[in-house]
Amino acid sequence: MLLTVIIPTHNPDPARLQRTLLGLRAQTHPAADWELVLVNNASTNFPSASFFSDCAPQNSSVVLEPELGLTAARRRGLTAARGDLVVLVDDDNVLAPNYLAEVAALFATQPRLGAASGKSLPEFAVDPAEWTREFFPLLALRDLGEAPLIATSLRPAGATCNEYPVCAPIGAGMALRRAAWEAWLQAPAAHSLSDRRGSALSSGGDNEIVCQVLEAGWHVAYFPSLVLTHLIPAARLEADYLARLNRGIQESWIQVLAQHDASPWSPLTPWGATLRQMRAWFTHRAWSSPAARIRWQGACGHFAGRAHL
Repeated sequence: MLLTVIIPTHNPDPARLQRTLLGLRAQTHPAADWELVLVNNASTNFPSASFFSDCAPQNSSVVLEPELGLTAARRRGLTAARGDLVVLVDDDNVLAPNYLAEVAALFATQPRLGAASGKSLPEFAVDPAEWTREFFPLLALRDLGEAPLIATSLRPAGATCNEYPVCAPIGAGMALRRAAWEAWLQAPAAHSLSDRRGSALSSGGDNEIVCQVLEAGWHVAYFPSLVLTHLIPAARLEADYLARLNRGIQESWIQVLAQHDASPWSPLTPWGATLRQMRAWFTHRAWSSPAARIRWQGACGHFAGRAHL
C-alpha cells in the first residue's frame, strides 16, 4: 500500500525545513512504499533545487499552489497524492524514524480507521518561560499518554448532541485513509472556514477534517506509537504571537463546532460580542500579565466566533 507524505509550506525557514526533510530521509519504511509531495504555497522565498537535492528524499516532488492558505495547499497535495494513505507533515515537524512504518501497520490492522495522529513533542529554540506552559496546546503540542484512544462517532452513546473527541488527531502528523480524505474534499462546507493564510493565524482546518471523517462513518484515533518533534522558534513563545494565535483558534473553533451540531453556545450579535469582550478585559485582568492578556484574547476570539454564527 503506497503512502504519501504531504508538506504544505509557505516561505519556509530553511533550517527547520531541512530538519523535516532529513527526518523523512531517516524513515525505516521502505522507500519504494512511500512518496513525498511538497506543496509550494504561494511562496515568495522558496528553497533552490540544490537545497532539495541535498536533504530531500529521492522519492520527492514539488507542486505549486498559488492560492495562499493551508486548506488550499492541503487540497493541492491530496489531489496530487498517489498513495492510499497520506501523512500531513508541517514544515517544522521531524517524524520519528518509525513513523511511516507505524502508520502503515496501524491502518492495515484497523479497517475502520480514517484518521490518526499521536504525540507532538517540543524542541524549543530557547527555554520557554514558565508562564508560557499554559499555552503549549496552542502550539500543537500534545501527549495523551501511553494508551491508544479511539473515537467512533461525533455523538458518543447517551449524548444529546455531537461532541468533539478528546483523542481527535491534530494536523501535525495526521494520517488519513484515501476514502476518509476524499469525504473531506467532497464536503460542500469543508473549505468554507479560513485556515492559516500567510501571517494570519486563523485556524480550524484540522478540526474540520476530523469532523468530516467521523461524519463519513470512519473512526479517528490517538496512537502513542506515532511520535514527532515540533520545532518551536523563539518568536512563537512571545506574548503577542500567543495572543493572536489564541484569538484565531478560539474564533474558528466556535465556527467548526456550530457547523457540526457540537456547539453548546448560542449566537451573539456583533454588539453583544463587543460588550462581552469589554467585560472579559476586567474578568481576565488583561492588563496584569502577558498570560492574562493571552487569556483575554482567547475570550475575544470566542465571542467573535459566536457573532459569526
